[in-house]
Amino acid sequence: MRIITLEEHVAFPEFAPEIQQWPLPQAALEKLVDISDARLKSMDDNGIDMQVLSVVGSGAESLPPQQALSFATRYNDLLAARISPYPARFQAFAHLPMSSPQAAADELERAKEAHHFCGALINGLTNGKFLDHPTFSPLLEKAEQLQMPLYLHPGLLPELVTEAYYHDLPDSLRIMLACGGWGWHAQTALQVLRLIVSGTLDRFPRLKIIIGHMGEMLPMMMSRLDEKFKVTSTGYHQRTVSQTLRDQVYLTTSGIFSLPPLLAALGTFGIDNVMFSVDYPFSANESGIELLNNIPLSTEEISKIAGGNAARLLGLNG
Repeated sequence: MRIITLEEHVAFPEFAPEIQQWPLPQAALEKLVDISDARLKSMDDNGIDMQVLSVVGSGAESLPPQQALSFATRYNDLLAARISPYPARFQAFAHLPMSSPQAAADELERAKEAHHFCGALINGLTNGKFLDHPTFSPLLEKAEQLQMPLYLHPGLLPELVTEAYYHDLPDSLRIMLACGGWGWHAQTALQVLRLIVSGTLDRFPRLKIIIGHMGEMLPMMMSRLDEKFKVTSTGYHQRTVSQTLRDQVYLTTSGIFSLPPLLAALGTFGIDNVMFSVDYPFSANESGIELLNNIPLSTEEISKIAGGNAARLLGLNG
């Protein structure tokens, strides 16, 4: 059984002076920098065959257009160089200059042609805009044309949202509720829902979207979303929300390692749309593998989740 994980992060200190850094614990920083030592050992110890790597946090996405393009290009080039000695162990999602959607489209194409990257990962919103905004059409069109999935990863909430929802809470609680404890997962789910009900995914019907964290709460809400956003009455979508999710959206298990949410994801998205991931180094490979080993399905079905679906979607066969 081949095991592939998709939401696994890196950060290279060469670029730190150019961007505002997310506050990260020192232990995580050390693991983010590493490619060949502790990371590979952890993969080997846990039977993980391949990680698809991505840049942690908002790098190029937080920079003005010209600076963003230079940053993304150099980061992708360095990432490609760092993983090139290990073609069987690492692949990568491109880092994109999202403040210039046409430049992002061009860099996505370059990342595929020059480095054979298998998609791109986008952190949160871009200057407060969701991806259904018309300015992002060049990127969505290019991703569809190149058959390169877009992994929509959580990002920091807009300051006005954080202030309105969380301003009266103590610092540590405010940060956790706004970020990994709740807020940025809800924002990622909203990102996907806007792509659906705006009709954007109908305009790009071959575009594939990936989301982490067991579907960012969407499996639990799927039947209600169909009820509230009926085709032709509320919204501009041509298919039901659930059908569009199953047609174009894939989810990973990153950071959530218990059976009830996994079973909900399988029951709503279907087994062909669920892929194993860890969220390394913020979650432990051991936790992910423990979940994988306890899934009450056949070996053939578990093999799909473990790596088969990812290999098919991202072209990682070989």
